[in-house]
Amino acid sequence: MTALVGFHHVDVFTPCPYSGNSLAVFPDAAGLTGFQMERITKELRHFESIFLEQEGGERAYRARVFDLIEELDFAGHPVIGAACVLHDLRGVGQTERWTIHLKARTVTVETRRRGPRVYAAVLDQGAPEFLSTPAHEMANEIASWFSLSVDDLDPELVPEVVSTGLRYLVLPVRSEALARARIARRDLEVELAKLGAQFAYLLDARTLEGRHWNNDGLVEDVATGSGAGCAAAYLRRYGLIADGEAATLRQGRFTGRPSEIILKAHGTGTEIRSVEVGGDVALVGEGRLDVLPE
Repeated sequence: MTALVGFHHVDVFTPCPYSGNSLAVFPDAAGLTGFQMERITKELRHFESIFLEQEGGERAYRARVFDLIEELDFAGHPVIGAACVLHDLRGVGQTERWTIHLKARTVTVETRRRGPRVYAAVLDQGAPEFLSTPAHEMANEIASWFSLSVDDLDPELVPEVVSTGLRYLVLPVRSEALARARIARRDLEVELAKLGAQFAYLLDARTLEGRHWNNDGLVEDVATGSGAGCAAAYLRRYGLIADGEAATLRQGRFTGRPSEIILKAHGTGTEIRSVEVGGDVALVGEGRLDVLPE
């Protein structure tokens, strides 16, 4: 393939450029290898990059997502950002609907043009899975992984492993504890795996604010679409958001890039039919790679 590969820089979960969660979108990535995608992602140093190839119809695409460490089976903010780029490039109406095939599942995204270089999108993540609840006796140990104590956990809620494509330990914490949280274990990935989780999402369920880091604790994510989907399922399961009604989850305050994620969950208890995650997307700029990794 030619070495001229274009990409789009967008900010997700915000209408304002240079806020929200940045992303590199490669709308025409056919021919790139996984090795090349990984190297490109690390070169650009966005939290994640997404690579698209048209498959299965005019509005259907195969997607591969990489963060700075690995390829992900599922992701939220890259899919939302990518759908808005596709709308800008190939959409003909005020609203469009896209099908995105990821390794973990196939999802649909509805996009809407809001104004010059600003879009809104809603990602239907499908039905969540409620996988496990750690033993009560583990509460203090789990809290310590995040530089917290058992007194920092929400006393009325329990940690739970939830998945809408990626398995998150949703850890409910008190409002005043969220700012103090830090990953304290370098082997967090190992400890989470013992619970059946891949990542952790700290959630203040009272004010609807969350935090998430890479498992090594070195990079905090600005706004986590996959984690937000699990948070939406968790909040609905315990009656903290209403059935089918929109709620706003905030994230990114501690990174200096405040973001707002719109959540909906349809169903009751563990019988939740679908989870929706959405928000605004600002188109910031375009670039081109003249040389590809060998």
